[in-house]
Amino acid sequence: MTSQAEFRVALLDPHQTPPQGVVTPDGRPVFKRFDVYRNNVAVSLTEALETAFPVLRRIVGDAFFRAMAGVYLRQHPPRSPLMMFYGEDMPGFLQNFAPARSLPYLPDMARLELAIRQTYHAADAAPVDPATLAAQPEDALPRLRMGFAPALRLVASDHPVHGIWAANMAGGDNPAHRAETALVTRPEFDPLVDALTPDQGRVLSALGEGARLGDAVRLGGAGFDFGPLLTLLLQRGAIISLTIEEPVS
Repeated sequence: MTSQAEFRVALLDPHQTPPQGVVTPDGRPVFKRFDVYRNNVAVSLTEALETAFPVLRRIVGDAFFRAMAGVYLRQHPPRSPLMMFYGEDMPGFLQNFAPARSLPYLPDMARLELAIRQTYHAADAAPVDPATLAAQPEDALPRLRMGFAPALRLVASDHPVHGIWAANMAGGDNPAHRAETALVTRPEFDPLVDALTPDQGRVLSALGEGARLGDAVRLGGAGFDFGPLLTLLLQRGAIISLTIEEPVS
């Protein structure tokens, strides 16, 4: 009897013959039928990847993307029947995919597109009222911890990942080389992507891991201004809780 693993290998490898036991009712081989089924599966998975990574597809072109998808889907078959989550291994795949090495930002672009999809499907959460933050005693702010919406995602990159994404979404030119962190939030129905500086990204990452505001801000370096980042987070409805840590007596 053919195992599921054997069937999956044969289904995703065009050079494999149909697995043992896959025959017509009268016992004849089903080469042509199995090839049609195998092709339909590959087409469906490729279409799922095209939907998941529209900017990657635009950057590399349709022909390259489909060829790349063919390699990917055979190395990384779906782990879930929900195709909305297919492609989670794409960043790691691209890091080792030799034909894409001339575009070193592609793995981070895949991470950003995955983050956008995760943000879209994340749970809702009510943001804090900005007045609540304004009412906090100034001397207590260094001990403040912030909780963030489940939809918030950060993608730090040595490349202008937000700028490249935005340029390709709008059909413009790619930006000059610089490091960027992309902030993905969902204040209402659809995800929004904003560019952060690396310093802002480090501060927000620390806050997301539970650091106190005073400790996190120091990661931004001398003269770091938390105001612009805080304003953006409030505008995006990204902060959902505030907790003041009691001072040690």
